[in-house]
Amino acid sequence: MKQIAELLAPAGSVETMYAAFAAGADAVYIGGSRFGARAYADNAESESLLDAIDYAHLHGKKLYLTVNTLLKEQEMDELYEYLLPFYRQGLDAVIVQDFGVFRRVREWFPDLAIHASTQMIMSGELSAEKLKELGATRIVTPRELSLNEIRSIHKSCDLEIESFVHGALCYCYSGQCLFSSIAGGRSGNRGRCAQPCRMAYSVEQNGKVILPQQKGYILSPKDLCTIEILPKLIEAGVYSLKIEGRMKKPEYTAGVVSIYRKYLDRYLANPKAPYRVSEADKKHLLGLFNRKGFTDGYYTRHNGTSMITYTAPDFRAGEDVFLEKIRTDYIGTKLKENIKGTVKIYQGKPAILSVTAAAACEDGNVSVLQKKEITVSAGMVQEAKSRPLTKEAIQKQMEKLGDTDFSWESLMIETDEASFCPVGVLNELRRAGVQSIKDELLKVWHRESVISGETFKEKAQKTVTDVQGLALIWHASAETKEQFEVLLSQDWISQVTIDSHICEPDQYEKFVQKAHQAGKMCFLYLPKVFRQENEPWYLEHKEIISAAGFDGILASTPEAWLFAQKYLLPGKVSADHSLYSWNTQAAKELSSWGNQYRTLSVELNRKELEASADLTSELIVYGRLPMMVSAQCICKNTIGCKKQPVELTLVDRMRNRFPVKNNCRECYNVIYNSLPLSLADQWLSVRTLSLRSVRLSFTTETQTQMEEVLAVYKELAKTGKTSAKLENITRGHYKRGAE
Repeated sequence: MKQIAELLAPAGSVETMYAAFAAGADAVYIGGSRFGARAYADNAESESLLDAIDYAHLHGKKLYLTVNTLLKEQEMDELYEYLLPFYRQGLDAVIVQDFGVFRRVREWFPDLAIHASTQMIMSGELSAEKLKELGATRIVTPRELSLNEIRSIHKSCDLEIESFVHGALCYCYSGQCLFSSIAGGRSGNRGRCAQPCRMAYSVEQNGKVILPQQKGYILSPKDLCTIEILPKLIEAGVYSLKIEGRMKKPEYTAGVVSIYRKYLDRYLANPKAPYRVSEADKKHLLGLFNRKGFTDGYYTRHNGTSMITYTAPDFRAGEDVFLEKIRTDYIGTKLKENIKGTVKIYQGKPAILSVTAAAACEDGNVSVLQKKEITVSAGMVQEAKSRPLTKEAIQKQMEKLGDTDFSWESLMIETDEASFCPVGVLNELRRAGVQSIKDELLKVWHRESVISGETFKEKAQKTVTDVQGLALIWHASAETKEQFEVLLSQDWISQVTIDSHICEPDQYEKFVQKAHQAGKMCFLYLPKVFRQENEPWYLEHKEIISAAGFDGILASTPEAWLFAQKYLLPGKVSADHSLYSWNTQAAKELSSWGNQYRTLSVELNRKELEASADLTSELIVYGRLPMMVSAQCICKNTIGCKKQPVELTLVDRMRNRFPVKNNCRECYNVIYNSLPLSLADQWLSVRTLSLRSVRLSFTTETQTQMEEVLAVYKELAKTGKTSAKLENITRGHYKRGAE
């Protein structure tokens, strides 16, 4: 029978997994001891996780392992040994963010399903098709996608689609958040988010407060709840309905699962029947956990005030009666599979137990039941000297299945009623029978390793290149016309990149010509978020863009990169730092796409950069880093949509000031760091890295501020040292790294 939809639950612990399955989840996603995006959850240790995989399969369920963090170079060699036991046990899928991890998993375990994490930001048909080509079986859509965008992806590509239906919403596009790591050293890309979005900020415009801090939970979205639009999600093509919450308690998971199970089953039983959610069930969901009410998210809207808490996101206490019912029905409850047995006790023969059960086997989304049968024996049945063993006595002993995974659907006893068999023999028979049928049922899931990880380990140390004598490209990017004009006069800068919003497309050629006349390459920087709904505008202007004379394009996301490669400048596309390549395997993957050069991660320290960098790498050495890129608009959510750029400032409780820019064409916000990154005083160590180029990224700077920065870096470019010093800067992660 083909499954139409899957209810997918979070499991921060094995205990939560039991509760989720008891409440009706079809599958759970769970983290192990390493490489999961909820590092602070009560993640399962290896042995208990192996048992959990077996438990899921015995009961016709699935278990997915989160391997959805970005891995540093030295961690890649640990990945094979970490995954191998889970693969052998029959793990159903891994959830992956890192392209290097993706590449290795596909090489090591070709028959293991890979689900592309939401943090990959696969936001359109092109990126979905690319993932299919690479070997993904499922994509987890960004939370920001609309129903129409999901529907379009579903129609164009036969990958399974998994989308969030309930739980916390990130303020920024998944995978684009640097706020936690830059502000506190804890990377959200490493599963250690400190949730700065849940703090209060005041909002200022031109030095005037437009939103006071007491109402300033402007970055804190309400929790997602889609119970009322569940049919629309399924009809749009969502196969796996994903509940968020691996950090939450088993009561939360079981409660949410039970309600979504109820309405999912009701819809699937009769899709054409009127669909309505009771007020009581909506109240139950609110009582389990929420931040100032619920929102159905971005599925039917792009953004808006109705999605933001504004005041402190306190949490509702659950209803005592409902919570008690959850605890009674689901917490500590383990599922039992029905088995049929026949016991034969005959004098002079071994005691025999035959057990049959139905094994659930999966072929894609098709579930097939196969009959499995085992027979075990124990001891020798003796002649009864005084009291023969009765059927009732045998049955009583054999029914003691206790904490096993099984219950008797039927148990037949055959005996000549003139025999004697010690209780110990019956116990041995029962235990052997239960273990044997369990082993038989799990055989179909257990695997042999197909290849040794040694095959793919790097055999030699990375070649160290003496870069002191190599030419270094000095690159500067500009977001405004004024910034661009300043850069033209800098003869030591050989590459400039202009933001796509710096002017209208029909003016691009003039900018390119000016750059070329000044002896500089000129690149175009595509939007930091590139969604399918934005593509028609760029298709409309593709001839103008292609003919403008750009030397290359810089892209921030897979969809942007693939679009540029297909429609704009084939063979001349490069990756910004948010198209992550933390390790050499990820770099190789991007290179296989035809990537020109890649920008190194801003979350790596000096030692980690050395391990990852090569002569196709660029390092940002100056600039206000984008802390968050969000579909929300702070301007719209405070003073109203102006349909034009408005510069605002977020101010935290320590009086740090974070510039905010709104992009109106693609409708997103960028929140920049309060201090610009500068590595000018680290130049001697920077210059020892294998690099193609270094970049000065100008965003909010005035002409005066730019000239101060450029004077310092010009001296570095000309002489290799500088006498000047920039004030009020940060070195980012260059020395401290990110947890």
